Amino acid sequence: FWLKPLGLRQGRQRVASTPSGDMSEAAQAEKGEKVQCFGRKKTAVAVALVRTGSGQVRLNGCPIHTIKPEILRVKVYEPLLLLGRDRCSKVDIRLRVRGGGYTSQIYALRQAIAKGIVAYYQKYIDEASKKEIKDILMAYDRSLIVADPRRCEPKKFGGRSARARFQKSYR
Repeated sequence: FWLKPLGLRQGRQRVASTPSGDMSEAAQAEKGEKVQCFGRKKTAVAVALVRTGSGQVRLNGCPIHTIKPEILRVKVYEPLLLLGRDRCSKVDIRLRVRGGGYTSQIYALRQAIAKGIVAYYQKYIDEASKKEIKDILMAYDRSLIVADPRRCEPKKFGGRSARARFQKSYR
């Protein structure tokens, strides 16, 4: 470890927190090719980090094929299957998801994946392929790109739920 321990420093010396920049510009550009996007459904929020890689997709550090139940796993694969192996094999996707229930988390994940790939292609490939990808995804399901604004309506007094009222009697 190249930093001095706190007890051995004299005075208020500043120690550099980054090593000297001996990395080539091409290596820095390759290392920095990443895009972060999020997807939302109700209270679930998924964050996708899309970077140049070999086609790995991981959810909270685990491979994506460990998602249970099987029916919802197919929903997560939808954006990847629509775009095909040639487009998705160039990128690694790391996913994190919090909040909501099982189904909401799955829908947030698929939106984060789709938006992340679109943003990656826009930033690092070209605008034409980004538009082509976005058109494919929008034609299949608009919720892959556009968030669903519906939220649970809060309960009001005078009833058991947001809209239902207690029964009224006249006699």
